[in-house]
Amino acid sequence: MVKHHVVKEDETMLQLLDKLFEGVREESRIVRLAAGRGLTVIMQTYAHISPVKCDPIISRLWDMVDGESGESDIVTETLMMAIGSMLSISESKVLARLAHLLIMQLGRNNPVLSASASLSLSRAVNNHNKGLYILVQPVLPDLALGLVQRINARHVTLEKFCGLAKVGIAEFLKMTLPYTVPTLFASCSVKILDAVAKEIGSATYKLFVERTHQVLASIFLLPESTDTTVAIHFIMKLMNDATNAEIDQITVIKSCFIQLLAELVVVMGDNKELVHRILHPSSYNTPDSNTANPTQTNRTVTALLSPHALGLISYINDMLQGSLGKKSLEMRRTIIRSLGCLLTYLGSSVTEVAPQMMATFQTLIIVPEFAEDTLRSWFSFLITLGPDEVGPYVAATTAAMVMNWSSFSPASRDQARKSLEYLVVDIGKELGQYLDDIVDLSAIHELYEVFSQLKDLRSPSLPESELKRILHRSSSYNLTVAFLSLQELKTFMLENRKEFMENLMHGDIFDPQLGLILATIIAAASRDGDGADSLRSIAYECLGILGAVDPDRCEMQYEDPTIVIIHNFADEGESMQFVIHLISDLLVGAFRATSDSVHQRHLAYAIQELLRFCQFTKSLLSTGQNGSISVKVRNRWNGLPGHVIETISPLLTGRFKLAAIPQLVTSPPIYPSQATYREWIQVWTGYLVESASGSTAQEIFNVFRGCIRGKDVTIAYKLLPHLVLNILISGADPDADAIREEMLAVLQDQVNKDSTSSLDKKLLSAQAIFMLLDHVNKWIRVVRRRVSTKKIESKRSRVSHTDPLEEQLARVDSILSSIDQSLMAKAAFQCRAFARSLMSYEQQILALKQRSPMPNLSEYYERLHEIYAQLDEPDGMEGISTLIFSPSLEHKIRQHESTGRWTAAQSCWELRLQQSPDNVDFHIGLLRCLRNLGHYDTLRTHVRGVLTRKPEWEQQLAEFHIESAWVVGAWDDVRHTLERNNIQTPSMALARVLLSMHEGNNVTIPETLSAARSLLGAPIAAAGVKGYRRGYDAALRLHLLHELEHIHANILLLPQDPQSMSTQRQHDILSDLSRTLSVRLEATQSNFKSREPILSMRRTVFAMLSTGRRSFATEIGRAWLSSHWQTSYSAVLQAQQSKARLSFIESAKLTYASEDPLRALHELENAMKLLGMLEDTQNVLDLTVDDESQKLRAKAHVLRARWMGESDRYEAMSIVNAFTTATQLQPNWENVHFYSGRFQDAAYKSLPEADKFPDNSGIRMHLQTVRSYVRSIRYGSKYIYQTVPRLLTIWLDLGEDKESARTDIFRKLNDMVSKAIKETPAYKCNPEVYKHLSGLIIKVIEEYPKQALWLFTSAVKSTKANREQRGREIFNQLRSNPRTSRTVVAQLVNQSLSMTNELLGLCDAYVENDRSTLSMSKDFSRLSRLGHCDLIIPLQDSLTATLPPTSDSQSTYQPFPINSPTFAGFEDVVTIMHSLAKPRKITIIGSDGKSYPFLGKPKDDLRKDARLMDFNTIINKLLKANSESRRRQLRIRTYGVVTLNEECGFIQWVPNTSPVRPVLVKYYDSRRVRNWSNEMQSTFAKIKQADDKQAAQIFQKDILSMFPPVFHEWFIETFPEPTAWLASRLTYARTTAVMSMVGFILGLGDRHCENILLDDTTGDLIHVDFNCLFEKGKNLETPERVPFRLTQNLVDGLGVTGVEGVFRIACELTLQLLRDNKDTLMSVLDAFVHDPLVEWEDEKRKLERVRDSKQRNIIKPTVDMHMLAKNALNPIEKKFRGIYAKGKEKLEKEMSTSNLVEALIQEATDMSNLAKMYPGWAPWH
Repeated sequence: MVKHHVVKEDETMLQLLDKLFEGVREESRIVRLAAGRGLTVIMQTYAHISPVKCDPIISRLWDMVDGESGESDIVTETLMMAIGSMLSISESKVLARLAHLLIMQLGRNNPVLSASASLSLSRAVNNHNKGLYILVQPVLPDLALGLVQRINARHVTLEKFCGLAKVGIAEFLKMTLPYTVPTLFASCSVKILDAVAKEIGSATYKLFVERTHQVLASIFLLPESTDTTVAIHFIMKLMNDATNAEIDQITVIKSCFIQLLAELVVVMGDNKELVHRILHPSSYNTPDSNTANPTQTNRTVTALLSPHALGLISYINDMLQGSLGKKSLEMRRTIIRSLGCLLTYLGSSVTEVAPQMMATFQTLIIVPEFAEDTLRSWFSFLITLGPDEVGPYVAATTAAMVMNWSSFSPASRDQARKSLEYLVVDIGKELGQYLDDIVDLSAIHELYEVFSQLKDLRSPSLPESELKRILHRSSSYNLTVAFLSLQELKTFMLENRKEFMENLMHGDIFDPQLGLILATIIAAASRDGDGADSLRSIAYECLGILGAVDPDRCEMQYEDPTIVIIHNFADEGESMQFVIHLISDLLVGAFRATSDSVHQRHLAYAIQELLRFCQFTKSLLSTGQNGSISVKVRNRWNGLPGHVIETISPLLTGRFKLAAIPQLVTSPPIYPSQATYREWIQVWTGYLVESASGSTAQEIFNVFRGCIRGKDVTIAYKLLPHLVLNILISGADPDADAIREEMLAVLQDQVNKDSTSSLDKKLLSAQAIFMLLDHVNKWIRVVRRRVSTKKIESKRSRVSHTDPLEEQLARVDSILSSIDQSLMAKAAFQCRAFARSLMSYEQQILALKQRSPMPNLSEYYERLHEIYAQLDEPDGMEGISTLIFSPSLEHKIRQHESTGRWTAAQSCWELRLQQSPDNVDFHIGLLRCLRNLGHYDTLRTHVRGVLTRKPEWEQQLAEFHIESAWVVGAWDDVRHTLERNNIQTPSMALARVLLSMHEGNNVTIPETLSAARSLLGAPIAAAGVKGYRRGYDAALRLHLLHELEHIHANILLLPQDPQSMSTQRQHDILSDLSRTLSVRLEATQSNFKSREPILSMRRTVFAMLSTGRRSFATEIGRAWLSSHWQTSYSAVLQAQQSKARLSFIESAKLTYASEDPLRALHELENAMKLLGMLEDTQNVLDLTVDDESQKLRAKAHVLRARWMGESDRYEAMSIVNAFTTATQLQPNWENVHFYSGRFQDAAYKSLPEADKFPDNSGIRMHLQTVRSYVRSIRYGSKYIYQTVPRLLTIWLDLGEDKESARTDIFRKLNDMVSKAIKETPAYKCNPEVYKHLSGLIIKVIEEYPKQALWLFTSAVKSTKANREQRGREIFNQLRSNPRTSRTVVAQLVNQSLSMTNELLGLCDAYVENDRSTLSMSKDFSRLSRLGHCDLIIPLQDSLTATLPPTSDSQSTYQPFPINSPTFAGFEDVVTIMHSLAKPRKITIIGSDGKSYPFLGKPKDDLRKDARLMDFNTIINKLLKANSESRRRQLRIRTYGVVTLNEECGFIQWVPNTSPVRPVLVKYYDSRRVRNWSNEMQSTFAKIKQADDKQAAQIFQKDILSMFPPVFHEWFIETFPEPTAWLASRLTYARTTAVMSMVGFILGLGDRHCENILLDDTTGDLIHVDFNCLFEKGKNLETPERVPFRLTQNLVDGLGVTGVEGVFRIACELTLQLLRDNKDTLMSVLDAFVHDPLVEWEDEKRKLERVRDSKQRNIIKPTVDMHMLAKNALNPIEKKFRGIYAKGKEKLEKEMSTSNLVEALIQEATDMSNLAKMYPGWAPWH
């Protein structure tokens, strides 16, 4: 009956309880015991379903057992027995209250009752397996007070309890003093206080002194004021008696005012009125004591609390965190409720504590028991702040509520909804930009209405703006905001995959937005701190969805937040900048993110003190002008970011203090004595803080003493490099030596085989040391540059003075140079710091070469080879291989594996296994080769065989075993391998996912996916944004993991029975899946290593999911066909087995690639015949052919037509018909029209000259070519650089030929081009050919006026009257056209004309010889006034168009950068350069605030430079389009060139550069080697007269011997950080190679050391001054004999490998690319033909003069300048074809690319050639 009724709250139950309590009073023991058992059952049931229902029963038990009800001992015994049975209840609070009741009975006089209580308590302790002290924790305050109040009357109770609890009486009393002393003083229980003091060995008054605030709070909270007065008098008397001094109430209160206020405030949540009365100033005898108005009363309480808001909140936070003693759950809930009341009273002052409140709320809301109260107080916080102030906290607030929604009770959800409705509905319109900070609410059904209103408030946004909003929030300091934003990003990427995301990852360069997404995700994955695990997990998932995007095509903006103090805190401005950096970039983020109140207090102290250092005061917050604050300080404050100001403003009035921190007693080196990396870096940083040098440095660093010791090592890590640099520069010698010893201790530990340090400690510590060295090297780099600049300036001014920086540099250099390079190299290699290791080894090699002419370097070269292999730099490996004459087998293996020659590597491993069959590493090497070759059956057999002999190797071979098992579908083996091996590796993680999917286990699939992501993504988190390339393998694994999930999810959409879903729906699902997979694959790096694992996994999962009713053979075949060339033959065979549609095409391509084109063509035709593709189907309607089949047929026909044309075995009409068939199949396909047009154009070029005349077939071929190219342009942009230039060239050539221009065919061609101009988007038109195309020019200018006007301006100001007239006509049309006359176009035209006129005036202005500067405002006032206009600054990037990634939406595509900077003004100084023409350097101020210098060149035709920049831009695009050149980042540095007319122009100043000559001269000067001398002059005179052999000998002996190579020193000095050193040298080698090949093709000469610049930030080699083009150098008085500059110093800069490896491979790749794209590049160069240069006009006059002198009496035909220009391009065309005159005989022959590169390098480095160069060219440099 009890169990039946106990769940109901009815009268029957209450009656039953009454009956049971009556029953325990019965005389019959049996009845009493039965009644007790009934009570026990009720209590147990209530405790389980609703503990609160136990309260009235427990109260009755207290009254009957411990109260004054006068129950007999028999009744009491029965009840105590029942209570003892109730102690089996598990609910902690109920259990504690029952135990409390029994404890109070331990002191009973009746021994039976006392023993019964003791026995029951002992049994409960055993049953619950907890100590008694732990059991009573929920009621400890009440229990302690009860025991103490009986300390005199029943001391035995306390004794027995302490005995059972196993705690001493004094210890218990001390621990519970906070619970007992306040009440005892409030009740004036002096005897009890005396007894307690005696027990703990203290004085009674000390009990008050040690807890003054708690005692006073307890007294003030007494309900009657008279009781309060009595207690206060009692305490004052006690204190006065104890101290023999007069102490008043005010003095006592002041001594603990903040703590007292806090103790009073924290009970406000339960007793607001009482606390309100107490907090009124009358309680403290203030003048405002008698106020009746409640509103006034509120204001006075606010006035009392507001000044102490920060202290109050900090103290209350400590109470909640348990720092001031543990609080009960109920007490903490009371404190939380009180916070809401306190915030209401604080009013506007709440802004001062807002960050602390947010940290508190976010910590509390995750605890379900606190959620409801926290949300109530949070709501009070929001409404107290008001709409104007709540904005910065919107993101964190909404994120916390959404994140914890699932754990909220219904009441908590209502409260959270109330807050969200307030933010969205009530004040949403007032939030402004902060409305975007509200996290996604759509996933929570109960918030749908709020979400709908939020959508209405936010303006409709495009995906771009929505993405921007999400990415902004994803970068939030708040981990919860970042987590939810990444979840939103995940949803965004999945939902917008087709419409938006796929368009971002097309083309040779991905959309910049993709780089932002990637950087945001990786930055989130790299976050540290509590709770970062979930953020990393969602970041890994987002990265998988995004895919492993190619790092060579995706540019990520990375800002290095580090700062280097140059003047060692001696410069006030620099010190201020450093402090502001610490506040903004380090402390504020940590302060806002931490939930540790102690750490937050330390951070608050640091910020507070640094604000004082910056002279920031609270006066800065006033809106009016405050004269006491300097303009400098106010500007400094205003320059801080908004979120920083919001956070630090309250701390301007902070009163935080740092507790005394014991001084470290350790001595350096500290590393060996610390067990972990964290302990080492914190202790060492703390030690260095004590040793900081200089008063300013000490003042700054001392504030961090508390911050650097805690869970988070970030503060210590960030401060360490600045401390080290400070001490190295100016610290005491012992302190600097100690730093060196610390570094050596860490480095030696890396190479110590007996080291006991953990791997984590060793690795992280070494990385910290290398970080320190990099930081110091950055300082060295900057200081060296400044010292060098000052030396140059002092030479000019002839005033010398000692620079303190130079002395500091010498000191730091001496300390660093004392570190053993060999140790550095070995330690760096051990820690995988390969760039540093490479740098150290190379320096050792150079030192050995200087000591000995023939040192044995094979060991060093082998190590360099290994380092390059680890760096994944196969070019470097190739270079090193040329230096090793007898390579080891290990060397060959590394070489083969790095270059993808897996079959060769397999042979090497097999040989090693023959020598050492029991070496497991050799077996792993062989298995790696088999895996990469796709020979999984062989791999599987080998693993089985090995494990039969060596079963102990199972774990080491498990990855290969399991991978081969899943590839062949042996799922039982996969399961058994996983069961036997619990290792955590990528393959094992993927195997668990695959097995779950294979078994269809929907429970384990999400679990295995999550576990796999955490494991696979870890390297990405370690690499960070800057190291994405280094962590690319991890990105690939996340990529294929997502594909596993995606494919599985899509396949599950398909029914088991194909008949149960429409065929179209199934086709749509599979087509969409196929398209997605294709786009994802194309976005990855285009190499075998990256793509083959993805394709292999696709084949596996499709095969796994294939069933008897459904096969995915098509998808498996498609995956085979996408394989790389290394496994191409096997892949094609597998694809054919899978009946993949494209397999026959790929098979034919494979045959073609094996250099058997004819057999490939026959194979293709046979396959096409077999498939019926060559049958005449013109009159047959095939209803079974879908769009994909049509594309397939068209591809096959285009390929066949192309190969037919290449074979020279077919009639032209047969080939034309093949193209026509393809065109009919796919009329809107760009490729078919391009290849058709290219065939027609090639056919025209092969015609005899006679057939090219207008009356013959040549012009008709031109018509067909133009028709095809026009269609190609219309349907896509893939071949735009081939089609547009060639089309225009054909058109202009025909237009210039009078006979051709009169034909009907030309009129048709003209109409065709005219129509194309109207239909084609403007960005596809080449604005350089506007000479004859006014309509086209007008269209381009109308569409893109800002860019086109700069390109057109030279025509308007031309010195040629005809050209100027036509240019002005076009401008007049633009200004008079109704469409443009009132638009920005007309305004820009006028501004362009004015700007051009004034720039010409500046170029042509006469400058006196003694003038070095001019004034823009005085000398060129009109130009100065034009400085602020809408014209863009003519930067190369701003004028370069990019093509759309696809043919979709081309009409809306924006080809130019949207935010190109415009003119905002000029700097006043115009610098006159020291040369004959007196170029003028001006500086334009851009609208983005940056400065852009330009050089005005008078009397210089810059059209050639401009064309060459365009030519180089095209080459850069081609280099980006090729995967091999893109991976190596091959490029040419370009710069903007603006031609004002044929005689003047401006070029963009290339910043951070210096010519090669002064760089080399500086190093030779330091060796006291003169750059030129009389002896050298006489030596070159001898060389001039000598033959080549003698000249070479003289040059080597007498010239080169004086100039040892020194260029390598520039890289070490300019880039002392190893990573930057390696990157700069690779960049130098590759930019040198690219420009060498381009220069060779163009016949670029005059490459002396002033025309070649070095970028000292990147290592780029930049060529300038392109006057000597088209082999002009060979016609100089001293003919140039080298194809490009490759002198000894340029070779020295390439490193120990010289021209081998990196340089040679870059040359070969570049030259091959140029040859492959010769048609495109020749079409671009044709612009020189149609706009002949001044020098060709000079050449024409010279030829005419020569002819006149010989043929005076003959009628003279004019020299055709058009043909003169064409003839100048003929040698270039030959070079494109590989035809070159090699050797002394100069016989022309066609050469392969590698042979041609070899010949060019030999010519460029040939001593006889260099010796015969003009001395001013400085061949010795």
